[in-house]
Amino acid sequence: MAKKALSSVDTAWLRMEDPTNLMMITGVMVFGQPLVYERLKATLEERLLIFDRFRQRIVQPALPGASPYWEDDPNLDLRYHLQRATLPPPGDRAALQELASLLASTQLDFSRPLWQLHLVDGYGGGSALICRLHHCIGDGLALVHVLLSLTDNEPDAPWPVSRPKRHDTQIRTPFDSLFRRTGKAFNKTQRLAGTVLKEGLEVWKRPARAVDLARTGVRGTESLARLLLLWPDPDTVFKGPLGVAKRAAWSDPIPLKEVKSIGRALGGTVNDVLLTAMTGSLRRYLEGRGERVEGLNVRAVVPVNLRRPGTEAELGNKFGLFFLSLPVGMAEPLQRLREIVRRMDARKDSLEAPVAFGILTAIGMSPSQIQDIVVTMFGAKGTTVMTNVMGPREGLYLAGAPLEGLMFWVPQSGRLGIGVSILSYAGSVWMGVMTDAGLVPDPEAVIAGFYAEFEELHSLATQPESPPLPRERCRGRTRSGLPCKNYPLAGSAYCRVHQGQGTPRG
Repeated sequence: MAKKALSSVDTAWLRMEDPTNLMMITGVMVFGQPLVYERLKATLEERLLIFDRFRQRIVQPALPGASPYWEDDPNLDLRYHLQRATLPPPGDRAALQELASLLASTQLDFSRPLWQLHLVDGYGGGSALICRLHHCIGDGLALVHVLLSLTDNEPDAPWPVSRPKRHDTQIRTPFDSLFRRTGKAFNKTQRLAGTVLKEGLEVWKRPARAVDLARTGVRGTESLARLLLLWPDPDTVFKGPLGVAKRAAWSDPIPLKEVKSIGRALGGTVNDVLLTAMTGSLRRYLEGRGERVEGLNVRAVVPVNLRRPGTEAELGNKFGLFFLSLPVGMAEPLQRLREIVRRMDARKDSLEAPVAFGILTAIGMSPSQIQDIVVTMFGAKGTTVMTNVMGPREGLYLAGAPLEGLMFWVPQSGRLGIGVSILSYAGSVWMGVMTDAGLVPDPEAVIAGFYAEFEELHSLATQPESPPLPRERCRGRTRSGLPCKNYPLAGSAYCRVHQGQGTPRG
């Protein structure tokens, strides 16, 4: 196959690689019975290697300014990419978390295709599969989609049958239904990326330029100004110089219907409820480390999917980011839930995610010195990365074994010390935490705090008269005269767009 240059965004993720902050997506898949190595290997050969990126390595030319590119690996050895490991007795979750932590701290071999799977024997009565895939291959949604394309809907599916190899094939999986409403957002991205690329370097050189852009009234440049002019997040135990070692932990499965019932009773979505519990857990952890939390807010960097529907199997990175301020200083769970709902509602009309996509594109095209400045800037403005992925609703099978649970972590881009993942699958939801071992050596304590906070929300939701969250709509009107469907800001009759007036701004 002809050589193919990395896109600017994929180049950005490649360049952000650092021994203390690997740009690697790490996943753990748990199975209810042992996986057969040879059958799994055959599945990878017939279903995974049809994607070019899993047969290719990256070449980084020595010439200054030359772009890295993909080329087929002439020495591709599937046995290297699918290795075996055995947990020591008793083969419990603690042992699996130790192994996942070790692998999450280990850099991939850049002379080979940038992925590796580890089949773990002896986990309970079944197996586990630890997956490591570099972010420059694709974003989390695309890579989870690829891995799920290896699965079947029934346990007695036949062994994979050899067929002609295809390139960048689109495979339909149970994950496809997650990409229904992203076309409009992606179109915004395409329009805004050009503006950000044009103005980005000038803004980094002269921050006052962001203020000038905001005055033009263009929503995209307003979002750019807001993003670049955010104050740094406060210093906590979650922030500091990173080390090589990482620590991983994850929760027991939580019934999704239980989370939904709490949301209905208290007035929030599944995501609102889980974010509220995790924010409370961060508060508990900081208090346990002797830190002051009164009035504290810390920002989560939240990835946002910007793919057009139907492009979920295309590799590469097509997502933006926005900063969500978490009210860690609020001790009362219901008050915290209402504030998170208010802040999430205020973000719904923001173009911050597409603008961030444009900045990531610019990083991939910029000199390394500017790239380091921007990465440091992003790291200063946030404390944690938080992702939320809705997986298949029905149970799946891989190489004949039932998939009972899964968890994935994206890199803590911006050199952040903690990442939180929310992932739902087959009627349950899991919370996962990945931390820098030097900053947060005990992520299981964060998981324990999440359990305690979730139980408090559950208790509030099951009280006879739980006060529902007010959901009045904004009193403003759109340009066509129709009622605005956004929610008002706290203490106002209007949303962010119509705040203080009855007609839209701009």
